Amino acid sequence: MRMKLVLAIIATGVTSVAWADYQEVRELTLASGGVSTLSIDAGAGSMDVVGVAGASEITVTATIEVPGRNDDKARERIESNIVLSLEQDNDKARLKAWFENGWGWGDSPYIQLQVSMPADMNLEIDDGSGSIDIANVRGNVAVDDGSGSLTMDGVGGAVEIDDGSGSITVREAGGDVYINDGSGSIDVRGVTGSVTVDDGSGSIDVSDVDEDLIIVDDGSGGLDFSDIGGRVEKES
Repeated sequence: MRMKLVLAIIATGVTSVAWADYQEVRELTLASGGVSTLSIDAGAGSMDVVGVAGASEITVTATIEVPGRNDDKARERIESNIVLSLEQDNDKARLKAWFENGWGWGDSPYIQLQVSMPADMNLEIDDGSGSIDIANVRGNVAVDDGSGSLTMDGVGGAVEIDDGSGSITVREAGGDVYINDGSGSIDVRGVTGSVTVDDGSGSIDVSDVDEDLIIVDDGSGGLDFSDIGGRVEKES
């Protein structure tokens, strides 16, 4: 197991330094030998995950921002509250990125994550808030998300989504797709398996599905579907 941590500090310039955002960039790298799944546990901030064919390591660029602060106190507060690590745990790589409770000082900080991983791995995400973009992950993908938009493109295996709020877009999935959604639009296209949706509110648009479409609950909002290869079942 190999981990490399590089820290760079970037001050974002605005007219008044007192009102600038504090920003740090940290990079983490982990060799992927013996790892079949990347598990990401994140708090607030956006996340971009890309699968790379033939890659032999997982790389993470974490941009840490504290709105309205640009001083040494911001750096000290980050160091005493941040959880940011990438480690191997048996056949899983675990990426943790959040701030401990009790920040209690001005605007809440957040961490923007850019992640590159071997394309043939599975991916698990437990996220608090912020947009998530996933592309070219050829294994199975499971996402438990609090709020924020979620986009997947080119997933090779099954997809499981448990989402609180925010739009969901799935393009090209090689297995079954299951979505449990609180609110927000759902747009699913190009699924090799079946699609199951349990939705609270928001429009649902499903097309180009090889097998069944099962709507457990469509809540409030329109339902449109086309090019479904199997049966269409609406349970409520």
